[in-house]
Amino acid sequence: MKPPAYVHGASDVPLLGETIGDNLKRTVARVGAREALVAPAQDYRATYTELWDATTALAKALLARGVVQGDRVGLWSPNRFEWVVIQYATARVGAILVNVNPAYKTQELRHALNQSGLGLLLLSRRFRQTDYVAMVDAVRPDCPTLGDAVVLDDDWAELLEEGGAVTDADLAAREAGLAFDDPINIQYTSGTTGAPKGATLSHHNILNNGFSCGEVLGYTEVDRVCVPVPFYHCFGMVIGNLACTSHGACIVTPGETFDAGQTLATVEAERCTSLYGVPTMFIAQLDHPDCDTTDFSSLRTGVMAGSPCPVEVMKQVRERMHMPQVTICYGMTETSPVSTQSRVDDPIEKRVTTVGAVHPHVEVKIVDPDGGRVLPCGERGELCTRGYSVMLGYWNDDQATGAAIDSGRWMHTGDLATMDDDGYVSIVGRIKDMIIRGGENIYPREIEEFLYTHPGVADAQVIGVPSDRYGEEVMAWVQPKPQAQLDADTLTAFCRDAIATFKIPRYWKIVDAFPMTVTGKIQKFRMREVAAAELGHPEDEQT
Repeated sequence: MKPPAYVHGASDVPLLGETIGDNLKRTVARVGAREALVAPAQDYRATYTELWDATTALAKALLARGVVQGDRVGLWSPNRFEWVVIQYATARVGAILVNVNPAYKTQELRHALNQSGLGLLLLSRRFRQTDYVAMVDAVRPDCPTLGDAVVLDDDWAELLEEGGAVTDADLAAREAGLAFDDPINIQYTSGTTGAPKGATLSHHNILNNGFSCGEVLGYTEVDRVCVPVPFYHCFGMVIGNLACTSHGACIVTPGETFDAGQTLATVEAERCTSLYGVPTMFIAQLDHPDCDTTDFSSLRTGVMAGSPCPVEVMKQVRERMHMPQVTICYGMTETSPVSTQSRVDDPIEKRVTTVGAVHPHVEVKIVDPDGGRVLPCGERGELCTRGYSVMLGYWNDDQATGAAIDSGRWMHTGDLATMDDDGYVSIVGRIKDMIIRGGENIYPREIEEFLYTHPGVADAQVIGVPSDRYGEEVMAWVQPKPQAQLDADTLTAFCRDAIATFKIPRYWKIVDAFPMTVTGKIQKFRMREVAAAELGHPEDEQT
């Protein structure tokens, strides 16, 4: 008889019972002279002592601006050194950092600002072709709680100067009043039933998850971690920043956004020992003309996460990029994020065919999606996780929280998984109809709800279709209203500047009706079959 598919990550290493600020302070005391943060594109370098001083200056500036414990402070920026300083400074004053996706357009920005009740927004002037300042001006009349908007490119030095009126004693008093279970971060995850929900995370959630990731990777103060993944994701700010600072390792951010050549050059120039990325990032680096001439000799480990990793890609990363100890992580924003991770010394088969074993101090089980019964090992069911890492809840949304976290504090992931007799987990599908495009989680319902706002759309159904480049691409089937004239160009133009580019369907199909069951339920599996036959798994043209 097979054992039950339940594991507990027992560990001799205790959880950290401290705030993020206290943890950083301990690291500074231990390795203050070592480099903490390097941003080559900005010509910025800081030791741990210098990073501490930078976060102190900004924390005082936030106090001078009247930020009180529990206030929501938004950050809308691609990867820059200021992002890291803001992450730690907000934690030190007890503000709740609201991560705003750099790809957001007006509709998503308006929702995040209003749903979080955000008062202060720190932002870049622009990102790629998007003018952030103009977008904030456009939504400001609809966002009554929004006060100051501080543009990093223009106002950073002036903001820091404001902190001169705040004493060390003022800051120390604020820090002394904080608790590690306080909410410290809101990250918006696309909703299955409409607008994104704000996963609310505490010091304890994300500090311990970052620390545990660093422990699994064997980080020490000699490690230099290349983080080309976005800081606004848990991948960047937790598996990246907090894993580093809790161990005294150095955060190296190659640029504002991922560029394969720039990342390769940074790994070599900065002698990085660890490299992060979603599978599409590693594929781009492997395919880059500089890959075979890049000196990877300093690398030993790293993290691949965000979407399923092809076995062949994993093998090439290990061999061609000199990453014999590369690991796979699995998780979700709501679990801070990592629940399972392969170990650096796992057998090769486990590292290339599973998402690893349970994380320290975390429980995982596989249950029957219908009845909740724990299944035997080897059977397919829903993956649930429990422990310190489970979010406090969705911000101001008790109903959504109750639907995700049951009475036993188990987080229901919506992912279909199996567990082998050794406790290693494999993800085999998704209960939630989620699309993972190049590491971005896209929920069809959110796009469908937006398409419904088009005056000519009677109904819309969104599915994921295979993509060689991104793993999956977005396809929308649209049923027009009578007499409405719709085509792909019209619908794409409707989406542009309203929803993030990665959510805009790559493929469109105008239909009179959808495949349905006799009871009237739309058969998305049938839509995928039709799409696969018609598209023939084409090569991608869109970047």
